[in-house]
Amino acid sequence: MDSKIGVCVIGAGRAGLLHANNYRRNVPNAKLVAVVDPNEENAKHAVKELEIDKYYLNYQDALHDDEIDAVVIVTPTNYHKEIAVAAANAGKHIFCEKPMAINEDECDYMIEAAQKNNVKLQIGFMRRFDQSFNLAKEAIENGEIGDIVLVKSLTRGPSVPQEWMYDVERSNGPLAEVNSHDIDTLRWLTGGEFKSVYAIANNYRCQDISEKYPDFYDNVVLVSEFDNGKQGVIDGSVSVKYGYDARVEILGTEGVIFVGETYDKQISVCNVETGSKRPLTKTWRSLFKEAYLEEDIDFVNCIIEDSEPSVNGHDGKMAVKVVNAGNKSIKTGDKVILD
Repeated sequence: MDSKIGVCVIGAGRAGLLHANNYRRNVPNAKLVAVVDPNEENAKHAVKELEIDKYYLNYQDALHDDEIDAVVIVTPTNYHKEIAVAAANAGKHIFCEKPMAINEDECDYMIEAAQKNNVKLQIGFMRRFDQSFNLAKEAIENGEIGDIVLVKSLTRGPSVPQEWMYDVERSNGPLAEVNSHDIDTLRWLTGGEFKSVYAIANNYRCQDISEKYPDFYDNVVLVSEFDNGKQGVIDGSVSVKYGYDARVEILGTEGVIFVGETYDKQISVCNVETGSKRPLTKTWRSLFKEAYLEEDIDFVNCIIEDSEPSVNGHDGKMAVKVVNAGNKSIKTGDKVILD
């Protein structure tokens, strides 16, 4: 193996380019070798921006490239299992963006393939690498707010979903695409597994696609109970327009912790015409920029040190399990008990 880990990013969209830029310029001991995208225009744009020479139009060709030691999968969710299993069988280490897969069986295939071929499998829950979230976790472990009672986590995005995301059968809906991070946050901060969920959802802002995609929802609320007795609430939205919003409230028996805010910069502008105003956070790419870099560094370090990823296949699978339980609750109107 080269002294640097050769990385290929599969998927040249917004998140793919964020990871690719990290590996190209900011991750020690890593070398961005290539990108993969079935759209040649996207692929050419990516290699130009990244100042590299190599791209592929299908991932199978990339897996035959001996310069590539690891892949970063940033494609629509329904392709994750196929690509991850093929990568593992080709001896490539795997970083897979959330959500890990469509269902638990697909997650199991991915985990088994990684174990069988002795390659790393890390899932992209970057909030575990964010400084503020880690300070909250440390405060919990230090007992600063007593015993945890309730964790409330919200993610609201301003973007209009891509076409494939409207198809809940293909994407698992906003619970997967938006709230996988919140699900993992609740597991991580409570230290428990989801015992039951009850979810309600509706489409308020994307009415123009309601006839073609009647199952799509742009707003969801999920209430949960954990096996250790703790409680959780998740609030998820897309197309909110006002900005990107990711916040957590952790209630304990002796205090509370607040993580995150809606403001992008520590500045307020005041005048007689507009009153007081502060710029809002517009995108997850800026809010969690450092966290994405830290998780990319962690992935490479795991390969070099032959250590277990901080966020592994089991963590990804548990989030997928909750997504499917939540979607079932939305459809049936019932509380769903998890095995």
